[in-house]
Amino acid sequence: MLGRTLTLYFSARFLKAILGLFLLAAVLIYLFDVLELLRRAGERGDVSVLRVSLISLLRVPLLLEQVIPFAVLFGAILAFVTLSRALELVVTRAAGISVWQFGAPAALVALVLGILSVMVYNPAAVWMQQRSDDLAAGIFGSEETFLLQTTNSVWLRQDGVDGESVLHAEQLIGQGTVLLGVTIFTFDHDGTFQERIEAREARLFEEYWNLTDAIVYTTEADPQRYGAYKVSTFLTPTEVRESIGAPESISFWDLPRFIELARRAGLPAYRYTLQYQTLLARPLLLLAMVLIAAAVSLKVSRFGGLGRMILGGILSGFVLYVLSELARDLGGAGIVPPLIAAWAPGVFGVLMGLTILLNQEDG
Repeated sequence: MLGRTLTLYFSARFLKAILGLFLLAAVLIYLFDVLELLRRAGERGDVSVLRVSLISLLRVPLLLEQVIPFAVLFGAILAFVTLSRALELVVTRAAGISVWQFGAPAALVALVLGILSVMVYNPAAVWMQQRSDDLAAGIFGSEETFLLQTTNSVWLRQDGVDGESVLHAEQLIGQGTVLLGVTIFTFDHDGTFQERIEAREARLFEEYWNLTDAIVYTTEADPQRYGAYKVSTFLTPTEVRESIGAPESISFWDLPRFIELARRAGLPAYRYTLQYQTLLARPLLLLAMVLIAAAVSLKVSRFGGLGRMILGGILSGFVLYVLSELARDLGGAGIVPPLIAAWAPGVFGVLMGLTILLNQEDG
């Protein structure tokens, strides 16, 4: 039985290694992101380095969510190898403590980090991303490429009192109520083209978009500029968000409410259900990373082969990443139930790690 002191010691070692790698990844991503944003903002002399640095600082936490499983995997490998090289695991084994006992602190750390990353880190990262979008929204004019994009360039078809229209936007903010870099092609009820509208910003109100700094092009007159211009629509913020919003931009605590709103509106909520279930399954995925780390690193202390261990860890992480992305694509398209798509990578990783460990330790 692993004592309290030894449990705390091992837990602290694993937590230190995981957080160390996570912070290292955060610094590297932040530096590369700042350099990229400075390069893209270099043509505008009125954009300060401090502002760009703050924008990057606020948006990096959401980018780092993809790094959490790999930080746990390689952090656990580092901790296991360090303990093995210091002969601490050898002494532990000699005292009659099995791999399942001294691996329990690592599993506990992974589960706690998984729960905190879902309940605390994710909402905070989403909030910071929204502040980053707000801070960057006014940097570029409508004729230029936007510095930041919450979503990729998107197209949206809509209907309204005046007829149908096709909307193109560069950036979505404000929970689906604000679009930046907007181009709208309007048609009458007979499907005849009427005008093309380019605007810096579009805000959604009840049954219409309010366009700011709009230029209207028609086939019968010269382009006209308007400080404000309205285009009718029957879309709601929920429908806009479902059409062009990124599920990752919604907080864990807001996802159930948004899924319910989407269902009431008669919209498919596959992507948002998948995101919600993926967050719920994160502690299991992190547990799988610890088991895989133990499977590929504990053998080093007994038989050597550090290079094979590193390669094994990389390959294992790559396999789980590919499986996760494949499941996400299938689940987001509704081909596979989101519940299965979200939990399958974690279940597969746990079973794989347990199988290897059972074979190594118990034959």
